Amino acid sequence: MAADLEMNEIHWLMDMFNTVDVGLVVLDRDYKVCVWNGFMENHSGLLPSAVKDKDLFDLFPAIDEKWFRSKSESVFVLKNRSFTIWEQQPYIFRFKNYRPITGKADYMYQNATFIPLTNTMGEVSHICIILYDVTDIAVNKKELEELNRKLEQVSQTDSLTQLSNRGHWEHLLHQEFLRTKRSEGCCSLLIFDIDHFKKVNDDFGHSAGDEALRHIASLLKTALRETDIAGRYGGEEFVVTLLDTDKQGAIVFAERLRQLIETSPAKYNEHTVHMAISVGIACFDNAFKNHERWIEAADKALYHSKETGRNKVSVYADIKNDA
Repeated sequence: MAADLEMNEIHWLMDMFNTVDVGLVVLDRDYKVCVWNGFMENHSGLLPSAVKDKDLFDLFPAIDEKWFRSKSESVFVLKNRSFTIWEQQPYIFRFKNYRPITGKADYMYQNATFIPLTNTMGEVSHICIILYDVTDIAVNKKELEELNRKLEQVSQTDSLTQLSNRGHWEHLLHQEFLRTKRSEGCCSLLIFDIDHFKKVNDDFGHSAGDEALRHIASLLKTALRETDIAGRYGGEEFVVTLLDTDKQGAIVFAERLRQLIETSPAKYNEHTVHMAISVGIACFDNAFKNHERWIEAADKALYHSKETGRNKVSVYADIKNDA
């Protein structure tokens, strides 16, 4: 009777071992496979008899051997459990993902536990790896992160021009103000608007005006360096923060942009919309108490351009004594 009960227990254990929805692998000190359960068989397509006593890295060359050995050796030597999560290593075994709910993932994301197995001498002679399929969790987290990233991008972007909106651009300018003040470097702020923009709307309609703004934004993007920060300040006003750029560099950039816009009209239906811009430049000055004063300085330079003929560039440092 006792023998029958013991046989039943062994049968139950084997049944659970092969049907449990986690992977169970036992490796010896030479990384040869000793135990391989049903989960591993189903996802690898390899029978236990085909992997037994075979080198793990020969069977699965896609395993990051250096990383895996480092993880395992600490278990063998320190006799402590070790864990790995998919954020650190997406998977150990490159199993294809066949689950319809998480069809967006090509491979199964895995968490794993490395467990030391001791012999009768108390030595760690083998390790057991328990493998968990966490594809649903990983995919959901990645989708949520991507959604949050897109929402953040939308909240920072002007919908018409796809440049930074005023709030985001001004936040970045504030950071640049503090950085430049701390490093005693140079930086230039440029504000420009479209001359007689109201006439574009009056002559061609507001849809043409929107297209004109998109066109200006597109031209501006082609003129920017990777480090420059451009935004729509409001209406037909645009702003550019020119990092590590002195007065002369800012003037060169502004003149190039002014000429580009003057010689590159927008197209709207059958109409050609010619435009010009007035530009104001303010270079960073320690006398500015905050970034708002910096904006005011560039704004004054802009209005000087508009009041003295338009379609030109003015620098705050050159006109402030007259302002």
